[in-house]
Amino acid sequence: MLAFTEAARAMILAYGEYVDNAALRVAIAGGSPFAPRYELTIIDESEREADDVVFDGGGFMVVVDPASAARLEGATIDYIEAPGGGGFEIRNPNFATPEALRPTGPLAERVKQVIEERINPGVASHGGSIELVAVEDGVAYITMHGGCQGCAMSKLTLRQGVERMIREAVPEIESVQDVTDHLSGANPYYRR
Repeated sequence: MLAFTEAARAMILAYGEYVDNAALRVAIAGGSPFAPRYELTIIDESEREADDVVFDGGGFMVVVDPASAARLEGATIDYIEAPGGGGFEIRNPNFATPEALRPTGPLAERVKQVIEERINPGVASHGGSIELVAVEDGVAYITMHGGCQGCAMSKLTLRQGVERMIREAVPEIESVQDVTDHLSGANPYYRR
């Protein structure tokens, strides 16, 4: 179901030392269709629910709620060391990456037109660009590239510029979500 690298297993076992009958609860708790938000929590094994999926993670019990279990099938949890700290990384084949999608249809074309004609000329002056990766249920999902990726002002640019312009021009769009990995890439301003 869910696999653990040796680095992740060692870190989970270290955290579990502080809880009697420790188990790891793994859940998918929201996020976007491209960037789910995962929750990893050390719990007492007695805190599991009757319908939870429970299995041995290699020296510790893993507890997963039924809704998350199907969406975690085939995923791998790793622990990555990085300058300034480390963290868990989940590689999950059940979610499409924004790069793999190409939005189509009249609504997506209207949003793309706003991005290309009104938004990208402005962000290009800062070495950046913005790309539409999907439109679903009134939400436009975008990624930022170049100078916009990792920029400390990216959230402000999104809310006060990009989202405002898209929503004014395409009223069917209720919100815009940035699904960019702002910590990686060839030219992010922010580095750990």
